[in-house]
Amino acid sequence: MGIFSRFSDIVNSNINSLLDKAEDPQKMVRLIIQEMEDTLVEVRSTSARLLAEKKDIQRQQQRMENEVKEWENKAELALTKEREDLARQALVEKQKAQQGVDALQQEMDRVNESLDKLNDEIGQLQEKLADAKSRQKTILMRQKTASSRLQVKQQVDSGKVDDAMQRFDRYEAKIDDLEAQVESYDMGKRTLRDEFAELENEGKVNDELEALRARMSKKTKQDS
Repeated sequence: MGIFSRFSDIVNSNINSLLDKAEDPQKMVRLIIQEMEDTLVEVRSTSARLLAEKKDIQRQQQRMENEVKEWENKAELALTKEREDLARQALVEKQKAQQGVDALQQEMDRVNESLDKLNDEIGQLQEKLADAKSRQKTILMRQKTASSRLQVKQQVDSGKVDDAMQRFDRYEAKIDDLEAQVESYDMGKRTLRDEFAELENEGKVNDELEALRARMSKKTKQDS
């Protein structure tokens, strides 16, 4: 059994409500779209049949209207020939033809009314179909997003990230240990660079000491 039993069910349907109640919204929206598309094909097929019927009625109308004019012309001819009896018979046939025209017009009105209704229904159905397809895109995007988030969440919760960070910490600890071992070999050793640096520092201290003595000697002389 389909989701919709009548065209009015589609037009009056609340797609949100249908999707909210569905166990599988993605499957439900596919079924909704499929039924709407099938209904649209049926409505358009009915419209095509009515359009063909309308053209046939138009041809019959034209033929009957020609017949009305023809019997009227014959009635006029009969009167000019003073054949009132023939004129009366021609007018009777004219009335029959006119009744046929009137009947065909009623049929045309019925067809036009049906076509107007179908055209309105096609518009409503296309609007509903566009809405359903839009919802389908939204559902697919939400599903992809949710799946991606779930995948990331599962990876984080699985402890893989923590294990990776712990491995990095262990690698850094090993490197620190190697660097410490290298530095330990240099402890207590005086390099040539160290000795020169010590001489430079010693010279600076001596220069500063001599400058201090000079300032103090100058100050003593000034005081005396």
